Amino acid sequence: MQARGALRKELFRCLRSGRARRRPHGLTVNNGQGKIRGRVSITGRPAEATDRAVPGHWEGDIIFGTGRSTIATLAGRHSRFVMLLALPHGHGAEAVADALSQALTTLSAQLRRSLTWDQGTEMAEHARFSVATGVPVYFCDPHSPGSVAATRTPTGCCASTSPAAPTSSPLRKVISIRLPPS
Repeated sequence: MQARGALRKELFRCLRSGRARRRPHGLTVNNGQGKIRGRVSITGRPAEATDRAVPGHWEGDIIFGTGRSTIATLAGRHSRFVMLLALPHGHGAEAVADALSQALTTLSAQLRRSLTWDQGTEMAEHARFSVATGVPVYFCDPHSPGSVAATRTPTGCCASTSPAAPTSSPLRKVISIRLPPS
């Protein structure tokens, strides 16, 4: 016989995040600080990206490791191909834009059609990124981070299986994997 709620707590510990709910972000002051200027909503994304019919549409996110280590993830919407990019110089807007530019410019033009990002300010340099790569950046609507669903599984799996983000080794600049279709 278990105490009341003991089974529920045990099941919550088995979740990948180890907690029952998302952590609240607290109260924020809406003074415009931290807002991304000139962002284009996900509703402006081409229909071919929404239905995953054509390769070249990407979704991105950031994984925070222990200490100051961070990884950027890019997941192809069509093929579910995932690229993990080490960010040894932090997760500031300039560092993320440079790492993403360097990774995407190695691909052919047919595989560089669009990038969808959540509301993170690490893509505040999206205009510079778009000029350098020719890839338009679309942002999720506020309070709906699940609209970048293709990166949630690889991001969560990588974060939960790795004790630290792999930024310490110079040999691990870009790691590419392909997930099976869900």
